[in-house]
Amino acid sequence: MPDQALPGPLLRVLVADDNPVVRAGLAALLNAHPDIRVVAQAADGAEAVAAATCHRPDVILLDVRMPGTDGLTALPRLARLALVMMLTYSREPEVVAEALRRGAVGYLVHGEFTADELIMAVRDLGDGTATFTSSAVGVSDSLGVSYEPNQSSSQLQSVVAQSWKARPAYATGLHRRGHNRLDHGLSSREVEVMDLIAAGMSNQQIAATCFISEKTVKNHINRIFAKLHSSSRSEAIACWLGTAHGGWNR
Repeated sequence: MPDQALPGPLLRVLVADDNPVVRAGLAALLNAHPDIRVVAQAADGAEAVAAATCHRPDVILLDVRMPGTDGLTALPRLARLALVMMLTYSREPEVVAEALRRGAVGYLVHGEFTADELIMAVRDLGDGTATFTSSAVGVSDSLGVSYEPNQSSSQLQSVVAQSWKARPAYATGLHRRGHNRLDHGLSSREVEVMDLIAAGMSNQQIAATCFISEKTVKNHINRIFAKLHSSSRSEAIACWLGTAHGGWNR
């Protein structure tokens, strides 16, 4: 469809994530909306910088943990090229804080938003409003995050710098995907591992994503299975997605 036939300005998006399943899912989800187009994808930070330099997107969705050049390392360069919203499984406060210091203007944690809420967050960022899911909003508030216009940034970046405001979970409707998870007693790391299992990752991929050994992954999975009363991956996923009602089935 030609850009001029779209209902409004076309929002150009770059997706950077080392998991090809996640990239494909995000691209399909975003491209289903006529005002959003994924113009490039990248598997690590270096590819993201090259793609952003070539395609000049308006918004970059950036994972934190990627092999080679990770998201935090690439973030300062990417933030000079476009608006960067972190889209990641990493919810640690120190990681959130570092991402904001390096130029991120939004932070979404997988499992804390629905598909519709992701679309809304991308559009809001294009309109000049940053969005944070529940794990990140407290960090952004405590840092008193603000942004100064960067002379090398796009016009859209400057607009956000002037009108930026964080939208906490209660203001945007973003929330943890299914509060019933807490009933299972999973730790934050077990939640992360279970999300990766539900995303179709193998133990090896989970280990690489979380920077832990495969043995540690197996230990986490054994504890998850016990808490979810499941004896297999498929049973655990069914239980997880069932209790996470209304979430995004990645």
